[in-house]
Amino acid sequence: MAVLSLLLLLPVLVPIFTFSSAAHSNASASPPSSIGVNYGQVADNLPSPPDVIPLLRSLGAARVKLYDADPAVLRAFAGTGVELIIGLPDRCVPRLIAPSAALGWVKTNLLPYLPATRIAAVTVGNEVLSGNDSLLIRSLLPAMQSLHSALVALGLDHQVAVTTAHSLAVLAVSYPPSASAFRRELLPYVAPLLAFLAKTGSPFLINAYPYFAYKADPKRVDLDYALFEPNAGVVDPGSGLRYGNMLHAQVDAVRAAIAAAGGGKAVEVVVSETGWPSAGDDDEAGATAENARRYNGNLMRMVAARKGTPSSPGAPLQVYVFALFNENLKPGPSSERHYGLFKPDGTPAYDFLAVNSSATVSPSSSSSGGNTAESPSPATETSSTGYYTISSATGMKPLFWHATVVAMVAATFQYYGVLGYLD
Repeated sequence: MAVLSLLLLLPVLVPIFTFSSAAHSNASASPPSSIGVNYGQVADNLPSPPDVIPLLRSLGAARVKLYDADPAVLRAFAGTGVELIIGLPDRCVPRLIAPSAALGWVKTNLLPYLPATRIAAVTVGNEVLSGNDSLLIRSLLPAMQSLHSALVALGLDHQVAVTTAHSLAVLAVSYPPSASAFRRELLPYVAPLLAFLAKTGSPFLINAYPYFAYKADPKRVDLDYALFEPNAGVVDPGSGLRYGNMLHAQVDAVRAAIAAAGGGKAVEVVVSETGWPSAGDDDEAGATAENARRYNGNLMRMVAARKGTPSSPGAPLQVYVFALFNENLKPGPSSERHYGLFKPDGTPAYDFLAVNSSATVSPSSSSSGGNTAESPSPATETSSTGYYTISSATGMKPLFWHATVVAMVAATFQYYGVLGYLD
């Protein structure tokens, strides 16, 4: 009976592989596919960090993005080989301008866990430039520079990158993608930030949610275009490139804005968050399990196929799905608490692999169009779903994490071939 239950679970489990920047040497041992997963803990009913490890392993997850430097999580990942991106909360940013404070933070939050825990990057703040805290905005780059200098002093700068995540609200123009530009008032901060990223070989992180565009105007935004489903696509009149889905257009809009600000192609763009909620309030259009299943299932399939965007077809897009779990303590509308691939007990929140097998990712549908002529600008997108609050876990240990079950799942994946299963 246990074996039968396991086999029934197999169709809803998907191997998740993630990204590491080519500029850092510890990427060499990472799997070639580039899907990542965000692991948030804004909940009071999640399994303890050690119990999450077998779940991640059963998925084949090689890299994970965190929202804090929680010692319990960092200790749990020691010796696992899982590569981590660690978050530095907004509240810590201004005080890290001081070199001594930055060095102290690294010695406290990174050094004790290296090299047993693989830490590939630190994100300084979250969506700072699209916020309204002028002190935080002014402090962002100086704090990043101080943190990088601390890593250099400790000989860790080739192992740990320093970057920050942005929302699409940093863009003033986003359609067509080729004409995209950063907001003029942000350019004094964006231009030197891009120079820092280029110099240090660190990526530009963008939190991109086609869901927000659809939610804002469901009558005018093509749902199939947002969900990577077959559709007519949108042609950028400036570049002549055809986009078959919104995410790729959003990413290429960011690339064009970086180029317009003088960043060129030296700065890699990585999708640090994207996802679709499986439930929401009555006024949250499109927040359903079916749409979440299609969005994340099609996204995983596209990334596993190593497809790039229309403007960079030879560069596989690197993506972190939001999120691993539904988190019941997140503030805001109901959708904020329903972005997880899994429920807190480890069962799938929805069947995220059960997408129509005949709906292959074509050159058109695998490219993503940010804003079409009939879709709202990502610059009006709301803040992403990431928060830095860490709440205590209950320490529960559901059957899903039983070592025997996990071993059987892993063995079955190995037998069938993980990437082949995705295709």
